[in-house]
Amino acid sequence: MFTVKQLSKMASLTPRTLHYYDEIGLLKPSQVGDNGYRYYGEESLLRLQQILFYRELDMPLESIKKIMESSDFDLLNALESHKKELRKRIAHMEGLITTVDQPINHLKGINEISQKQLFEAFSDEQQAAYEKEALQKYDPATMKAANKKWKEYSAAEKQRIADEGNAVYRDLLLAMPKGASSSQAQSCVERWRRHLEYFWTPNDDQLLGLAELYNGDLRFKANFDKIDPNLAEFMRQAVKVYIKNRKNK
Repeated sequence: MFTVKQLSKMASLTPRTLHYYDEIGLLKPSQVGDNGYRYYGEESLLRLQQILFYRELDMPLESIKKIMESSDFDLLNALESHKKELRKRIAHMEGLITTVDQPINHLKGINEISQKQLFEAFSDEQQAAYEKEALQKYDPATMKAANKKWKEYSAAEKQRIADEGNAVYRDLLLAMPKGASSSQAQSCVERWRRHLEYFWTPNDDQLLGLAELYNGDLRFKANFDKIDPNLAEFMRQAVKVYIKNRKNK
C-alpha cells in the first residue's frame, strides 16, 4: 500500500491532485485508515497509470472518467491502444530528429542538404492534421467543412498543396533578414492566408490565432524550430503587421 505522499512522489503529481481525483470519483483509494489517511494498492496504481495515459493525450478528466467507468472498458485493450499511440508518437519524433540531423550535418560540413529535405517533416497528412486540430479552437461546423474539403482532394492535389505551403515557409525564411514588415514577408503572409483557403477561410482574428498556435503548440513549434528557432516568432510578428495593414486600408 502507498500513502498519498508516496504515490504522488512516484507518479510526479501533487498530493492535491490525488485528493481531487478522489473527490470527483476518478481515483478512489483502496482503503482509508482510521486516521483518515488514504492508501493505494496495485489496482489503484494501474488505474492511475491509465488516467495519466489519457491525460497525456489531452483528454478532459470528465471524459476519462466516463471511459473508465463504462461497462465495456477493458484494461488490456486500453494498454494495447496506448502502446499503438505511443509508437506513432515515437515514429513521428524520430522523423523530426532525422530531419533536424540533416541541417546539423550540413552546417558541420558533413553533407549537403536540399531545401526540400529541410521541410520533410511538414508532410501533407501531418500538416493537414495539425491545421484541422487548430480548427477545434473555433467552431465544429468549420472543422467539419474543412475535413470534408481535405478528403475530397486527390493524393496528387494533397501533395501539391503541401508543397505550396512549404514554399511559403521557405520564402518566409529568406525574408527574415529583411524584417517582418518588409514587402517580402508580407507577400508570404498573403500567400499563407490564401493557402489556408484550401481548408477554410479564416478571418483576421483566426489568422493571428494560428500564428500564436505555431508558437504555443510544441508540435508546430518543433517543425518550425528545425528550420530556424526564430521562424515561428517571425511569422507571428509578420502576421500582426499584415492584420494591422489590412485594418488601415
